[in-house]
Amino acid sequence: MTDRSSSAAGVSVPDTKLAAAATELVRDTASELIYHHSRRVFWFGSLQGAGRGLSFDPELLYIGAMFHDLGLGERFRDSGRRFEVDSAEEARGFLHGHGVPEDSVRRVWTAIALHTTPGIPEFMEPEVALVTAGVEYDVLGIGYDDLSADDRAEITALHPRPDFKRRILEAFAEGIAPKPETTFGNVKADVLEHFVPGYTRGDFVEVIQNSPWTE
Repeated sequence: MTDRSSSAAGVSVPDTKLAAAATELVRDTASELIYHHSRRVFWFGSLQGAGRGLSFDPELLYIGAMFHDLGLGERFRDSGRRFEVDSAEEARGFLHGHGVPEDSVRRVWTAIALHTTPGIPEFMEPEVALVTAGVEYDVLGIGYDDLSADDRAEITALHPRPDFKRRILEAFAEGIAPKPETTFGNVKADVLEHFVPGYTRGDFVEVIQNSPWTE
């Protein structure tokens, strides 16, 4: 039976051992900010999926939502990889450890790795599309009026977002500033340009012009 903390807006967290293990892991390893954000991503993504008439695996969507920002954690700050990849690799290891089939692992990995790459996930498997949709709803407000005010209120009562805009930007900056090279060509360059003094974003045109090719 699902308890009240796992149900909101007509959507429930999957009542499975895998989902429970993911909840425990993220609760133990991520900040309160990331935990509440990740749970909201699941609900917002699920509701967007229902609104779009998509058939998706709620358990895989939940794992993707819960793991998508783990790569911002301190232990990943010298990895040299994009935080999305670090997050996806954490999910891969978790799923392999629980004997999840490889196609499901691939979908979750892809959903997490692409969640900050707009314009692509929406054309992929529903779980991939909906992790991004949930993130975009909670962070950017994309599709804000697609969901009812009552649903938003119920979800945010369960997982509040006090001062969220400032705090999530701070979390992005702290997680990515130690490896600024990983922002080349992606939206997190905007974060460092705003919050890290002296940061200079990579320039794609200059990379081409300064490549070792003579012409």
